[in-house]
Amino acid sequence: MREVVVISGKGGTGKTSLVAAFASLADGVVLADCDVDAADLHLILEPTIVERREFSGGSRARVVTDLCAACGKCREVCRFDAVFFDGPGNGGVEQTFRIDPVACEGCGVCAWFCPAEAIEFAPAVNGEWFVSETRCGPMVHAELGVGGENSGKLVSVVRAHARKIAEAQGLDVVLIDGSPGTGCPVIASVTGAHYAVVVTEPTLSGLHDLERILELTRHFQVAAGVIVNKADLNDGVARRIAESARRAGAQELGEIPYERAFTEAQIQRKTLLEYGDFEAGRLVSSTWEKVCRSIAEG
Repeated sequence: MREVVVISGKGGTGKTSLVAAFASLADGVVLADCDVDAADLHLILEPTIVERREFSGGSRARVVTDLCAACGKCREVCRFDAVFFDGPGNGGVEQTFRIDPVACEGCGVCAWFCPAEAIEFAPAVNGEWFVSETRCGPMVHAELGVGGENSGKLVSVVRAHARKIAEAQGLDVVLIDGSPGTGCPVIASVTGAHYAVVVTEPTLSGLHDLERILELTRHFQVAAGVIVNKADLNDGVARRIAESARRAGAQELGEIPYERAFTEAQIQRKTLLEYGDFEAGRLVSSTWEKVCRSIAEG
């Protein structure tokens, strides 16, 4: 079993569209949408959820109204302005303190210092993860709640369960749709993967972010290949990207021209290859063949 992660140094490069196209080409694959902060692979593949579970990425403080003595110690020690003196009375005091769950950072200081032990500090549910069936195979995906934390931990949960499904069903590849950038969820997506497909575009910001993401793959010793999407928009920068990839020791997987059909296919909830016969689709197919050869040799 091999894990192939598709990542990009910035958003909007076409990463998810390529993952969906690869999924329609692959034989025996488990999909893992690890872009948990803004998951969108489901928009194309229309998964049918067969299992859903809650995710707890941290803890939150809550004032137990009946125990609150309204001493104000919680507001005094809170550094995130999350404590407000507008809670209901409890018979002992006319008004109590309240902790805003959105503003609370889960540090637990208020619970530690509360003399009345009136603050409950417990794990908070701030997301969900799902196991689904799609027309391209099983898929594990997730949704982090608004302002939710520990996206890297949620990515690890998604990847781990995708591996379990692959092993249980004897499937050869876990295909991961990673997050853009180089932050915590990207590191959680890349670490331990067998191959990273890096998608970029021919812009100066695309070139800069490509160099950063290739530094990341080298640091974690993950073999990488580069795809230049919308390559015909700027031939000069596309050539510079190819040179940068060679210097970094990354494989040049190919260049894909700008193709409006990618967007039109998304509107129809289809991959580019399902939508029609296009030059870009043929190039995507040849790129996937290169990826398969690389992971087989690795």
